Amino acid sequence: MKRKPLIPFALIAIIGILTMIVISSYGMNQEQAIENQEEGGGEEQTASADPEEMYQNSCASCHGGDLSGGVGPNLQGVGDRLSVDEIVSTIENGQGQMPAGLYTGEEAQKVAEWLVEQ
Repeated sequence: MKRKPLIPFALIAIIGILTMIVISSYGMNQEQAIENQEEGGGEEQTASADPEEMYQNSCASCHGGDLSGGVGPNLQGVGDRLSVDEIVSTIENGQGQMPAGLYTGEEAQKVAEWLVEQ
């Protein structure tokens, strides 16, 4: 009885080729999905309208959850020291170690107004 040693190798090759085709088509679909998101076709993330939540998400890690400071300065009573426009300018442009652009425009205005009320 003769053995056919090429059959197992041929089956492995065919399975490998089919696997590569399936993985490649999946990757191409993922690439198209990423391109659609970059072009604005994906879901848009909207910023929270709640200034306290915005503060907790981006500012509390440096200024403390209770505005008492930490790495960044104490913000308790910041409305007594700075105007809303000055706070907006600091939020948009940064100051010292604080990075610029954490919030801009209307979002910065909302956070600044909230800070003045605290």
